[in-house]
Amino acid sequence: MNLARLLSLLALVSPPFAAGATKPNLLVIQTDEHNFRTLGCYRALLPAEQAYVWGDGVKVETPNLDWIAQHGAIADRYYATSPVCTPSRASLMTGRYPQNTGAIQNDLPMRDEMVTFAEVLRRNGYATGYAGKWHLDGAGKPQFGPARKFGWEDNRYMFNRGHWKKIVEDDSGPRVGTVNANGEPNYAVDGADAKSFTTDFLADRTIEFIRRNREKPFCWMVSIPDPHGPNTVRAPYDTQFLELKFQQPKSAQSPGKNLPGYASTLAGVFNRVQMARYFGMVKCIDDNVGRVLATLRETGVLERTFIVMTSDHGDLCGEHGRDNKGVPMEGSARIPFLLHAPGVVAPGTVVREALGTVDFKPTILALMGIANPTTDEGRDASALFRQGRAPAEWKDISFVRIGGGPKGAPVSEDGEYSGGAGWIGVFSRRFKFVIAPEAGPSLFDLENDPDELTNLFTDPAHRETVRRLAAELSAYATRCNDPLFAAPRVKADLAWAASSSTDYSGPAEAAAKAGKNRGKGKKKQQDE
Repeated sequence: MNLARLLSLLALVSPPFAAGATKPNLLVIQTDEHNFRTLGCYRALLPAEQAYVWGDGVKVETPNLDWIAQHGAIADRYYATSPVCTPSRASLMTGRYPQNTGAIQNDLPMRDEMVTFAEVLRRNGYATGYAGKWHLDGAGKPQFGPARKFGWEDNRYMFNRGHWKKIVEDDSGPRVGTVNANGEPNYAVDGADAKSFTTDFLADRTIEFIRRNREKPFCWMVSIPDPHGPNTVRAPYDTQFLELKFQQPKSAQSPGKNLPGYASTLAGVFNRVQMARYFGMVKCIDDNVGRVLATLRETGVLERTFIVMTSDHGDLCGEHGRDNKGVPMEGSARIPFLLHAPGVVAPGTVVREALGTVDFKPTILALMGIANPTTDEGRDASALFRQGRAPAEWKDISFVRIGGGPKGAPVSEDGEYSGGAGWIGVFSRRFKFVIAPEAGPSLFDLENDPDELTNLFTDPAHRETVRRLAAELSAYATRCNDPLFAAPRVKADLAWAASSSTDYSGPAEAAAKAGKNRGKGKKKQQDE
């Protein structure tokens, strides 16, 4: 055992946040639509062909985000419980599945009675604040400072919706810094600089909050709307990666085998300039995280501050011929999760088991030593981070789902929902089993097929795996009241999957194929 690891383990015996000690601060850094492969700490865990899907050695350096992983933990298989903005954010805040928060799809408001992790910390004497995209208060856009705070006492810089590129502030408060001919705010990057570009602006507000609250326990969340499209960024990041030799990911170059609509490879056109600017947005984020880390050091609170970095969902970035999110594939659903928890989580910890955003609230409160007053649907995974391994009784599964919103509910502007359409999956480190109301089932073996190109659902060699995962899905459906399980096709496919039959004959295909409006190989959406 090396010395650093030994010292870290000794620190766990007498953590600095024991009863009577100073409460740890919590800083949550959330990005939007962030492909996990852009972080160096994730590439380090992957074989080369998976680490460099956009070309041999093509990468963006992220030393500041990597620092969080190196001095804490990285969750290798962390999934957006619903890989689209609103439902994923609702799950992270509440520890509940989207269908039980009121925010099952984009632009639906979270229910008033939801108790967030911020509200729990506020009740425990924490100064709380939030800056950046919220997307849990309905259709308001940009809607700075929503009236419903959900525990975030200082929410002046919270805006409900949008991926604004420039924010300015005067005596009347913050506002979007660019407008169209009608005086309406837009996503232009014109004139944005190191003070007004949204990522920089939000980092400055984070630094101000840390300085102002250094003497008391605090919880601050900064929700950066990049690297979600439009793929534009201020200079010099806009040209910094244009010379890289980007290539279309290999997963976009094969039609795959027996793939349902939500997993199929589309004939997307890979845009190298778009990827260069995506890298630029990631680099700008990392540089600003560096500024925030420097402030924590300067104010002397780094070693009593838990730092979480994550995203609301991923971005396929050309994988499977698609951009954006909304499908169960790795680039869409698998997201970064890094945790710095000095004295509680040993540096260099890698959590291998599948986790999701629904697990965040119970886990972070347990790690911080704060009693959780609610009965959450997510799991307390604190033992995995404290010990670096799962307890004997731990099940390596995470439930990931999308769709099934209420009839007549607003439809996301990017067309990701309609009626009861969607899919539901149970993911482990090795396997993904997915069923859907309007498409066939699928099973992927991530160990042998990391590009997710071969559907093994009817493969006799994997019949027991399908049966086991189907049983887990059925138990989840009963426990968490997922509306997708009312669909006739889901019922039929799940019944067969759990049966002893080996001869699968799927229900008649629905006229509307699932996935036809989700994640197509189109340009970045201009909104959620």
